[in-house]
Amino acid sequence: MTVQVKLQDILEGMDFQSDEQSSFLNLTTGEVVAITDEELRAAENDTPLEDFPEWQHDAIRIAGEIIETDHYLPLPDRFEINEYRMMERFCLSVDDDEMREKMCDAIRGRGAFRRFKDRVQAYGMAEDWYRCRDAALREIAMAWCEAHGLQYTET
Repeated sequence: MTVQVKLQDILEGMDFQSDEQSSFLNLTTGEVVAITDEELRAAENDTPLEDFPEWQHDAIRIAGEIIETDHYLPLPDRFEINEYRMMERFCLSVDDDEMREKMCDAIRGRGAFRRFKDRVQAYGMAEDWYRCRDAALREIAMAWCEAHGLQYTET
């Protein structure tokens, strides 16, 4: 029997990732866990748990399971998510020609993410952006589940 996963857990796990932390789905329990690179390195190098604070011990044990078993599946990472592409699609969807041009200009070059977020706030489009972003993340999560043969529930 395939475990059923909660789509919301997948979405939260995807959102919680960073350059130093990754999220994984436990294929046995359906639980999503976040593990830092430090915890993964500790498990890979068999570093004694005593070298780490007690609050990290469970995460290092889970990191060991991630490395040693096939019970965990990495969630889509930032490259698969591609938030820049989401911003680009959002900018191109703006109806007003002048506003669309300003939004598209905002995402060019260094500092694109910051400028984009500043403009969405300044133009009162933040709610629309977050709704668009959430819908895109949801599509990615559902496609990921389907690609891995996972059944998911909304709640």
